[in-house]
Amino acid sequence: MSKFRNLIAGSSVSLVFVFALAYNFADRNIATIPSNLRSVIADNDFDLQLIALANATSAPRDTSSPFGLGRQALPEEIAAWDLEVSPDGTGLPVGSGSVLYGEEIFSEQCGTCHGDFAEGVDNWPELAGGQDTLADEDPVKTVGSYWPYLSTAWDYIHRSMPFGNAQSLSDDDVYAMLAYILYSNDIIDDEEFVLSNENFLDIKMPNAEGFIIDDRPQTEYPSFSAVPCMENCKQAVEITMRAAVLDVTPEDADQPASSTNNIGSSLESEQVATVSGSDSDVSPSGGDILNLELVAAGEKAFKKCKSCHQIGDGAKNKTGPHLNNLFGRVIGSEEGYKYSKAMLSFGADGLVWNNETLSEFLGKPKDYIKGTKMSFSGFKKESDIEATIEYLKSFTK
Repeated sequence: MSKFRNLIAGSSVSLVFVFALAYNFADRNIATIPSNLRSVIADNDFDLQLIALANATSAPRDTSSPFGLGRQALPEEIAAWDLEVSPDGTGLPVGSGSVLYGEEIFSEQCGTCHGDFAEGVDNWPELAGGQDTLADEDPVKTVGSYWPYLSTAWDYIHRSMPFGNAQSLSDDDVYAMLAYILYSNDIIDDEEFVLSNENFLDIKMPNAEGFIIDDRPQTEYPSFSAVPCMENCKQAVEITMRAAVLDVTPEDADQPASSTNNIGSSLESEQVATVSGSDSDVSPSGGDILNLELVAAGEKAFKKCKSCHQIGDGAKNKTGPHLNNLFGRVIGSEEGYKYSKAMLSFGADGLVWNNETLSEFLGKPKDYIKGTKMSFSGFKKESDIEATIEYLKSFTK
């Protein structure tokens, strides 16, 4: 009997605790929402949403609707969910974040999908690079090349990122992460830079003038809305040109594929190929013999580099400079690419890319050129370094 009484007493205590907790969160005891929601850190957003939901339980229903269901959203509910930041800075919260901290948090939160330096991984989008590619057949649309307003990036990151854990970042985290993305796109070049709500509107995006107002409702829709002609619309139909003459006829399937300069992948035999460029001379001079086995191995090793560096036919500068004709090139001298100050200083000293300099750089880039923007930590195997160098040689004329 005593055991039964003890059981009843324990259950009673538990019920009292549960009822007290429920009472604490009852409608009449729900806390009010702060008047200035933008002063509240992002970690509390979910709490604000719960508060708004609880406050809304006593709101009157809208009986004017046909079925008597639903009601108008309360201002508190709208404010709790409204995270919008406009191009003119409206809605931008107080906060700040540095490039250096942004690099750290970006690597932790975003690197898995977008790469450690915003170059994109697999099918996940690139966030850096792509400048001057919007007119290409396959444009690279990144934050730096395409997005017209910095506020769009801030709003999207704050609202939707990181994937699977949206709105878990604080305002300062978002500022820092965005500062690192700007740095990765060469929009800012100072790694000590701190982005804040105070200097936010000073940042001008490269493609800010690349968009036009959508005037199709006025200029195009009326012509599409007219009653279409269904019969006797044209008196006569004449053949004025043939597809073969217009050069729109598809070519035969047996047409030989176009050739490629990618020696590493196009050479199938073990023939000996030559390439100009010396192992150590300042200016290339012909005569080096390519090791085709190393070239093939280097093509595989180069996969770690190709997200930022293009090479071969049509190669352009992306997140990193293109690597055609690299041997004998003065370090930091490729026209049209914005190098770090550290890289430019090496070029100012007259150093060129050759076997020796590339071997040291590819092993530990940040040790060899302190201050380089390249985040790749380096190849761990000497064989990968040797093969990559041979692969790069195959694109030297």
